[in-house]
Amino acid sequence: MYLRIGIVFVLIAAGFQSFSQNTDLSDSLKVEKMLEEAKALIGTDSLKSITISRQAIGLAKTIKYYKGEANGLKNIGMVYYMKGKYVETLDYWNQSLEAFQKVSDNVGVSNMLNNIGAIYFNQGADDKALEYSLKSLQLAEKINDTLRMVSALINVGSIYHNKKDPVALNYLLKVIPMVEASGNTEAYVVVTGDVGEIYYDANDDKNALEYFNKSVNAAGTDFSSAFSVNGIGKIYLREEEYPLALSSHEKAYKIAEKFDDKLQLIRSLRGTADVYIKQRKLVIALEYYNQALTIAENMDDVNIELKDLYQEMASAYSLNRDYTNAYQFQTKYANIKDTLYNIESKKRLNQLQFDFELSKKEGEISLQQAKIQSEKQARTATTIGLGLILVIAIIIYRNYLQKSKTNSILDKQNDEIETLLLNILPKEVAEELKENGTSVPKQYEEVSVLFTDFFGFTKIADNMAPNELVSELNQCFMAFDIIVEKYGLEKIKTIGDSYLCAGNIPSANTDHAYKIIKAGLEMLAFLEKNNKRWEEKNMMGWEIRIGVHVGPVVAGVVGKTKYAYDIWGSTVNIASRMETNGTPGRVNISARTYEMVKDRFECNYRGKVHAKNMGDVDMYFIESEKV
Repeated sequence: MYLRIGIVFVLIAAGFQSFSQNTDLSDSLKVEKMLEEAKALIGTDSLKSITISRQAIGLAKTIKYYKGEANGLKNIGMVYYMKGKYVETLDYWNQSLEAFQKVSDNVGVSNMLNNIGAIYFNQGADDKALEYSLKSLQLAEKINDTLRMVSALINVGSIYHNKKDPVALNYLLKVIPMVEASGNTEAYVVVTGDVGEIYYDANDDKNALEYFNKSVNAAGTDFSSAFSVNGIGKIYLREEEYPLALSSHEKAYKIAEKFDDKLQLIRSLRGTADVYIKQRKLVIALEYYNQALTIAENMDDVNIELKDLYQEMASAYSLNRDYTNAYQFQTKYANIKDTLYNIESKKRLNQLQFDFELSKKEGEISLQQAKIQSEKQARTATTIGLGLILVIAIIIYRNYLQKSKTNSILDKQNDEIETLLLNILPKEVAEELKENGTSVPKQYEEVSVLFTDFFGFTKIADNMAPNELVSELNQCFMAFDIIVEKYGLEKIKTIGDSYLCAGNIPSANTDHAYKIIKAGLEMLAFLEKNNKRWEEKNMMGWEIRIGVHVGPVVAGVVGKTKYAYDIWGSTVNIASRMETNGTPGRVNISARTYEMVKDRFECNYRGKVHAKNMGDVDMYFIESEKV
């Protein structure tokens, strides 16, 4: 059972509303032209669509053309929707809703209420989805807007279907004549497809096939009919018409690929795998499941798809007597909500950065050894990577103790090394390490943890030379280091394009939650200023997501040669969850953090995220600091 609630009216902008504000006509027309261009690029060139939409939003704000601003935000939300990134979609559409409300544009308000309802439905929040859809319907009836009434009715019908309420079919069947009368082909394609799905779930294959075919015939080559073609494939599978089922899913895949419909790409591959399972061709079936898994694991908020895939793959491996993999996927199925983020998407970047830094450090080691007896040794050491600095620091420090200050040169070198050591480890930990040779891990009951990650960084890395990429990344992290030091926080580490810091460790830092959020806001401000250089080159700027959580951690030094100060515990995981479920350009905080800073920052509640061993955790966006 997969209805596409609201997707037709999410995909159909129905034209941008005309403007009636006191704005310069030529500038307003320029905004609308940019928005139409951005809209046309949705699904084909996402980055360019977002760039043009943001340019239009900037101009609209300047001339106070709020409807243009609202439609620009709506465009960006659509890009994220098409990619299955529902958290980002919801953020931009809520902003669009506020902009429409600002100018009392009831058509725009009704449209966004309905679209937001669709997002909640996709996340399994039926009650919330029904609330927004009914609000949209009420407003559409008030202004006698047939298009929005149809949209809301479809959503309501789909929600009832999800609740297995037979009244759902009545809603959708009543909508079809209204859609036909409006001449809205895309709406007809989706509604008839959803009716076909309801009949399929009711085991009424005759009527299901009739409505699926109506949907496919109406779509032609202008609209995506992958949903209905996959539905036809499921009917043929149930009737054991395997060649027809395979042909249908292959056709659906090609359509979904053309329209960049990732959900239907996944379902086409799963449908094909299901056919081979029925034919006991388990190896081939698993190949298709794995293709679907690759797409699903690189999408946001597709837990239902992943859950079903994990379960189906566990069953397939079990049938193939591969019990090791069967157990592995059964475990993934049981723990899917505990997945933090996809490591595979960062693997290429991490390898690229590692190779570059390794080559650089090897050259610096040779130079350091050649000049170890000169005063230039200390100055050269400041350019070496942090891991190498620590190794050299410990070696020289131990030699210094053994030789008992043999000469003034080594005295001077030791002073330099002391400074470098403190740049790597907290002072208390460095002192403990020097005195005892080891550092005992400690438990801290209240630590604020900030986690950042660059958005779309793998794609950025693919389009930049390695030295340019690492240079830009280093520039950002150096700025972050300065900000962290300013607020008395402790930098923990960088992992690829991610940055981790904490407050209130190892020494007490009063007001640490407030300070770490201030640090996060300044990081965003730095990137916004830095991105102007990229805008001048007509290139996309760099964006980060920031997550913050406060809670207990264990902290200490790991390693025997390349020492590193690190932190562990569920608090770190939840901070990471805050980041991965955040939005570029925003600071996303947990409920516990919110309780500590709500009197000093304006915050916006944005829903829950599941965290291992913690259950559902409420999330808030930081909007601004209270005066």
